[in-house]
Amino acid sequence: MERIAGYIDHVIYRNAENGYTVLVAVCGDDEITCTGIFSGISEGENLEMEGEYVTHATYGEQFQVSRYEQKDPTDELSIERYLGSGAIRGIGAALAARIVKKFKGDTFRIIEEEPERLAEVKGISERKAMEISEQVAEKRDLRRAMIFLQQYGITLKLAVKIYQKYGQDLYGVIRENPYRLADDIEGVGFRIADEIAQNVGIRTDSDFRIRSGILYTLIQASGEGHTYLPEELLLQRTSELLGVEEQFIGRHFMDLAIERKLIMKQEKGEVRIYGASFYYKESGTAAMLKGLDVTYAVDDREIEERVRRIEQQTGIELDEHQREAVFEAVCNGLVVITGGPGTGKTTTINSIIKYFELEAMDISLAAPTGRAAKRMSELTGYEAKTIHRMLELNGGVETAMGFERNENNPLDTDVVIIDEMSMVDIHLMHALLKAIAAGTRLILVGDVNQLPSVGPGSVLRDIIESKCFHVVQLTRIFRQASKSDIVVNAHKINRGEEVALDNRSRDFFFLKRYDADKIINVTLQLIMQKLPGYVEAKPYEIQVLTAMRKGNLGVERLNRILQHYLNPEAPEKKERESGDRVFREGDKVMQIKNNYQLEWEIRSRYGIVADRGTGVFNGDTGVIREINEYKETVTVVYEEEKIVEYPFRLLDELELAYAITIHKSQGSEYPAVVIPLLGGPRMLMNRNLLYTAVTRAKKCVTIVGDEACFCEMEQNVTEQKRYSGLADRLLEDDLCSKNHGNS
Repeated sequence: MERIAGYIDHVIYRNAENGYTVLVAVCGDDEITCTGIFSGISEGENLEMEGEYVTHATYGEQFQVSRYEQKDPTDELSIERYLGSGAIRGIGAALAARIVKKFKGDTFRIIEEEPERLAEVKGISERKAMEISEQVAEKRDLRRAMIFLQQYGITLKLAVKIYQKYGQDLYGVIRENPYRLADDIEGVGFRIADEIAQNVGIRTDSDFRIRSGILYTLIQASGEGHTYLPEELLLQRTSELLGVEEQFIGRHFMDLAIERKLIMKQEKGEVRIYGASFYYKESGTAAMLKGLDVTYAVDDREIEERVRRIEQQTGIELDEHQREAVFEAVCNGLVVITGGPGTGKTTTINSIIKYFELEAMDISLAAPTGRAAKRMSELTGYEAKTIHRMLELNGGVETAMGFERNENNPLDTDVVIIDEMSMVDIHLMHALLKAIAAGTRLILVGDVNQLPSVGPGSVLRDIIESKCFHVVQLTRIFRQASKSDIVVNAHKINRGEEVALDNRSRDFFFLKRYDADKIINVTLQLIMQKLPGYVEAKPYEIQVLTAMRKGNLGVERLNRILQHYLNPEAPEKKERESGDRVFREGDKVMQIKNNYQLEWEIRSRYGIVADRGTGVFNGDTGVIREINEYKETVTVVYEEEKIVEYPFRLLDELELAYAITIHKSQGSEYPAVVIPLLGGPRMLMNRNLLYTAVTRAKKCVTIVGDEACFCEMEQNVTEQKRYSGLADRLLEDDLCSKNHGNS
């Protein structure tokens, strides 16, 4: 680390949102370009800065500041330069000169202690004198706050957020209960707050720390898909997190329950502890589902006649379960249709759509992801939107996303059909149901054997297992689908039956290799040479799916290698480093978290904006079109030609997507998939995961690896337990008045 000192000559660039600043400092006879997070600094101010010199690809040598301290100017020239810089509103260069001429080196003491004396200077009224004093005091307070916070290891960026939130109250918050930061400030979790608390000297067994740790453990559990944890497991996990014995933790559960921060339920012989928001979302979801579950009096003969007419129009004869699904959709407000690949879910949806069209009803189609919605549109011939877009996302922050469509402004439609329901988590389901008015039919379609949603909850599985609603299970594999070994083998995997790995298929191949590097070499040959012509697709459209992030065949290593061969570096391609990743123009990338505020637009071929909106979601994939060093942005083009400009500071929301985890592939379909397979953790390498991977392919599945691993996965039915309470909420207090069972 190096230290430099000087005054700010001018500011080149400042991001008001996060404080990132590029400025020129005069240090002796040198002018030095400095970059970093600065708050409340102005031209003319004196700074002592700590950091290191770096060389920017475009702008040359810069001093990257990691820590700085503002210093009061001491000599008359520095005082005059500071006051005349515009740092204090209402003082220009001429007035600054008069003030310093009058009070000389005593100027700052006068401003702070005897501000009324400023009125002795021509051009300053008593009111203006007090305003000047208040501004100087405010800047002094900010400066002192920054120094105070930095001594506890708090970064400049976070220090600014803390000051903006608490003002002068920050001293009490930091010294007494820094865990408040985790509740009050976005981007601060328990880990950061705990580190600050340790630096402050707060005891490891303090009540504040234990309570914050309990709530943090529940939040972490929601990241694994849980909406609650059994009491014993919550005690164990919190104890491991805090390094505090369980006996000191349990007594806080009731206190947090009294404060309504968590909910404790005695169910099925155990105490279950929910974060309050998850409990109320599951409870509200259950109530709204039951509110939609009404029965309509419709003549069976009339339904039968219309179904026959639809069959004549389409030339497709429905099987008994498909026919039953249409009957249930017509006669009930809420119906679930589930089945594996090739069992006619799309044909059933199309028949239901045609039936309701004959009734002149308005129909809305939606799916959780852009890819799934696009596929739904292609298969039905009707417009399908993402659920977020159908609900008209209004750009709220991730923890409190907002939709224009809600209970006060419901969807103006008669029928809502949601596909790929296995992907819908409790947050999205709750928001969807709030926007569906009483009397609207809701039809939920999905494959319950796929992986559960990335977000918390087991919505589709819980709805089916509750047996509170009409559920139709499609089981017959239709003739056309039965010609596909992808479909046939997917069902064999789901049933645990032996799959022939003899490569006599036209769309399901297993290439046996037992070394990670050889598997990668084969994968490259498939993507670059063999598969594009075979499935009539571009290399970028062929997706590598893997079980893990780490390891020799994990996402991170695969992406580095695949990028090197599929999009090699070249003089004409700009690059940008972000952490341990290098992004290059032409790279295939994926958004890895929901960002409800990112703006997108769709442009015509003439560059005119045809549509715009907000929201880019976890799992969306696109291609980097441009990296602009001057604007400090990366432009990504997503599905439907949506164009998004990422500021460099948001690049941690992107990762390369030549290879993705099987979990991230949910709801997507690719012309061909390549699945490297060479072992992994037993809990992860299960039938559920293998089934999901195989069903992502439209034309060809190629598995490259160890057949023993394939067989072990197929026989491993131990899925990771997901704690969710929607089924219990549906069944409690006689909420479920009738038991429909599985049809």
